[in-house]
Amino acid sequence: FGWYRAEVIGALTSVLTIWVVTGILVYMAVERIIHRDFDIDTEIMLITSGFGVLVNLVMGLTLHQHGHTHGGGSSHSHGQSENINVRAAFIHVIGDFLQSFGVFVAALVIYFYPQWSIVDPICTFLFSIIVLCTTMAIMRDTLNVLMEGMPRGVDFNDVLNTFLSIDGVQRVHNLRIWALSLDKTALAAHLAISPGVNSHEILKSASRKIHSKFNFFEMTLQIEDFQEVMKDCTQCQCPEK
Repeated sequence: FGWYRAEVIGALTSVLTIWVVTGILVYMAVERIIHRDFDIDTEIMLITSGFGVLVNLVMGLTLHQHGHTHGGGSSHSHGQSENINVRAAFIHVIGDFLQSFGVFVAALVIYFYPQWSIVDPICTFLFSIIVLCTTMAIMRDTLNVLMEGMPRGVDFNDVLNTFLSIDGVQRVHNLRIWALSLDKTALAAHLAISPGVNSHEILKSASRKIHSKFNFFEMTLQIEDFQEVMKDCTQCQCPEK
């Protein structure tokens, strides 16, 4: 399938980078709470964090607009095509924005109340939790694609019943539906047809019906003759949903 998984791996790398950076910040915050021996230059903190907030705000707005533009003219069955890299980049920017905003808030408090230096690690904990929560959804979607799970928005039974509604199709087995990326799905199935039925017509009818109702990027169908033994064959049964 080429390099379609590359964008998923890129998204996974982006999220893992966020988690590593967040873990380092949390470790440093714990060290500060335990030892209470640290100096804070609030002016430098205000300048750098304020600049970080501004830059990430601009980047976030740019990516947000790109996401809407990207989805506006798509023919995806859900009304929009979804690039997981854009989502991951946007989440990454949100994470950086929250971290910078947390530092800015802490610096602002410490600037006016120097004795409240403990606010710095506390803000780090708080905004680190928020960052982790915002990345969970993209991590779940990424792992679902890499583990070849059922794509979101695709009903297994709906696809199965669509095949069975075709005249001449007696049984469907080895039906597999998986995600190549968030906006590209693949399907493979064996269609057991009645004896004497034109297999080429069944194949054309099945392909046309599935493509008209769903938006599978890749589909592989195998036609075989139906046999009575298939009714009781456990390997010929589709999984219950």
